[in-house]
Amino acid sequence: MTDVVASLSEVRNAIDDLDRQIIARIAERQQWVVEAGKLKKDEEGVRAPDRVAQVIGKVRGLAVEAGASPDVVEKAYRALIAGFVELELELEIHRARAE
Repeated sequence: MTDVVASLSEVRNAIDDLDRQIIARIAERQQWVVEAGKLKKDEEGVRAPDRVAQVIGKVRGLAVEAGASPDVVEKAYRALIAGFVELELELEIHRARAE
């Protein structure tokens, strides 16, 4: 990031570029979540509260290292994790119906 910002349009363009990168990384994370879901035995394994707590602790620490708000990062990750849990459960229902 530079110290001199010429316009709001430039800032928005930079944010749009970051959004594209973030979405690509979320898609990559989703692929791994789906793979992990195939290895889980039940809903408890999908919800995995101990693992969620571990991830939240890790990303809060990463946020501090990166100069981001740990609270904002935690909220974003909790929403992301909730979405992925819902996706895993939906995929599990489809797999069970296919059997």
